[in-house]
Amino acid sequence: MDWRQPKGVTRMVLVRHGQPVEEMRGRCYGRLDVGLSSTGRLQAERAARFLAEAPLLRIYTSPRQRALESAAPLAELKAMSVDTEAAFREIDFGLFEGLSYEEAEKRYPEVYSEWMAHPTRVRFPEGESYPEMRERVLSAGRLLRTRHAGETFVLVSHGGVNRTLLAEALGMPDANLFRLEQGYASVNIIDFYGDEPIVKLMNVTFG
Repeated sequence: MDWRQPKGVTRMVLVRHGQPVEEMRGRCYGRLDVGLSSTGRLQAERAARFLAEAPLLRIYTSPRQRALESAAPLAELKAMSVDTEAAFREIDFGLFEGLSYEEAEKRYPEVYSEWMAHPTRVRFPEGESYPEMRERVLSAGRLLRTRHAGETFVLVSHGGVNRTLLAEALGMPDANLFRLEQGYASVNIIDFYGDEPIVKLMNVTFG
């Protein structure tokens, strides 16, 4: 990867957390604070090596354990501290948190049906809707771009956060959000020429 960039370009590097612990497979986890599996830690280490030569000014993360653990290898490699930003947490599934998809369908059939039909429109009981999440993520993203104008920074967070920032850059409507794949520990790069985004790299994964 050639990390040189034109003068004045602001580069946002987005990294999804690695694979979480096995007990979360097939369950809803957004607000839940779960850590990485051994595979997830290895994925994070490989992503860190990919970013080793990037001229990073700051490393930001979601406050969730899985994001912090995913940022740790990069922070160690670059001898940098990590700043947590609460706005980049994953969507809050409310009463769906910790449930398997089958359990969620059984307990809340109407909400579950709406979720499957219109995933970016449903509001989770005692949780969030996607538009609520989108507004906090995009607002926080604009603040970081202003703070680091002309610089390169990395944000280690979640699939939903990455999709939100990528969809804004690509001008995609909410309904098409899940056309954007985000594998565990995937790396994405968005370059901003002023306010004009160019998606340079998307969903690069490391096993």
